[in-house]
Amino acid sequence: MISRRFLLIFAAVVILLLIYLPGFVKLQELKQKNIELGNEIVKTKKENISLQKEKKKLENDISSLEAVARDKMGVVRKGEIIYKIVPEEKKE
Repeated sequence: MISRRFLLIFAAVVILLLIYLPGFVKLQELKQKNIELGNEIVKTKKENISLQKEKKKLENDISSLEAVARDKMGVVRKGEIIYKIVPEEKKE
């Protein structure tokens, strides 16, 4: 009788594991994904704050706006001459 009872309990445990284990694994995966997305949100918020500061700086500081226009867009003042220095190629 003991061995039959043991088999019944073992079968019940196996069935419960087969039913609940996939759900538990999926829950763990979703928890990990939630943590990753939370980290991405924090990173994006920091980047957003940085971009807001840069936007305010460009809106309120003409010299910053001019520097960006000159560096990134190649804007020059009237009468300025641009010199481009090209490194000399080494001859062997």
